Amino acid sequence: MSYLAIPKSAEKPEHPYGKYTNSGKMTGGMPLHYFCRGCGYGAIGQAITRVFVDENIDAKKFPFVVNVGCYSQLPVILPGDCLMALHGRGLPVATGIKLSNPELKPISIHGDGDLLSIGTNHFVHACRRNIDVVIILLNNKVYGMTGGQVAPTTPTTFKATTAPYGYEEPPMDSVKVAMACGASYVARWTTNTLRQFMKSFKEALLEHKGVSFIEVVSQCVTYFGRKNKMGEPIQTFKFIKDNTVTIKQAESMSEEELVNKWVIGVHRRETRPELSDIKFDMIKKYGVKK
Repeated sequence: MSYLAIPKSAEKPEHPYGKYTNSGKMTGGMPLHYFCRGCGYGAIGQAITRVFVDENIDAKKFPFVVNVGCYSQLPVILPGDCLMALHGRGLPVATGIKLSNPELKPISIHGDGDLLSIGTNHFVHACRRNIDVVIILLNNKVYGMTGGQVAPTTPTTFKATTAPYGYEEPPMDSVKVAMACGASYVARWTTNTLRQFMKSFKEALLEHKGVSFIEVVSQCVTYFGRKNKMGEPIQTFKFIKDNTVTIKQAESMSEEELVNKWVIGVHRRETRPELSDIKFDMIKKYGVKK
C-alpha cells in the first residue's frame, strides 16, 4: 500500500529529524523507507542526518553519491542531494565532483559487496590519491539486495545463499586495505556504537582534509541472520556486539583470537597532501597553456 493511501489518524507522531530528510520533505515530516525489518541501515541513515542537523551543516556543500545495493534506499532518509551511481563506481564520480568543484566535499556511500568487489580498484586508488572525500562502507556481510550470496566480508564458516555448508574463505579487512593504500583517516564502528560513528563522521566531514574512510558493521536479518540461525533483529544485533573488540583490546589478542572479530575505533588520523590541492596548486604555478 502506498504511503499516500495510509488513512490519516488523529495522532500525528513527529520524528525529530524527519522534516530534514528527502522523504520527510515530501510527506510533511514523516520519513519513509523500505529497509527490511531489523536492518541497521535506517539507523545509520538517521545518524548521518542527525550530524547535519545538530551541527547546522549546509548539506548543499556535501553531495551524496550512492551506488547499487540494499542501501540504495538511503537517499530518502538523507538530508541533501544524492547522485545514484553504477555498482562499484561511486568513487570515480565523487572524485570528479571534487576535482571539478573543490568547494564541495562528496560523501560516497558503499556496501561491502560494492566497494570491496567490483569497486575494489577505485577504492584502492582513492585512498592512494588522498582525495578529500568521505567514504562510508556499510558492511552487512552479504550481498543483501540480490539474494544473500557470500560477499568479500562474509565471516569464515558462516552460511549464505551460495554457501549452504559454510563459507571457507577468509573475509577481507577493509580497514587494513584502506591503511595499506594510504587513506589518511580510517575508522570502524558498528550499529552498536552509532554515537562514536557520528563523532567520527563529524570529524571526517568538518575537520579532516583527505580521504576519510569509515566502516560501519550492520546487521542483515533477512539473509545473514536467517541463514545463520539469527532470524530475530536482537540476535544479529547481539552477534555484532559480541564479536566486536576495541583497538586496545585487540593489542593483547592473538591472530587466532581475532578471527571473525571487528576491531573498532579510529585506526589512523594523519595529515598529508590532498589531491585537489596538489592539482590546483600546479595549475596556479604553471598556468594554462592556450
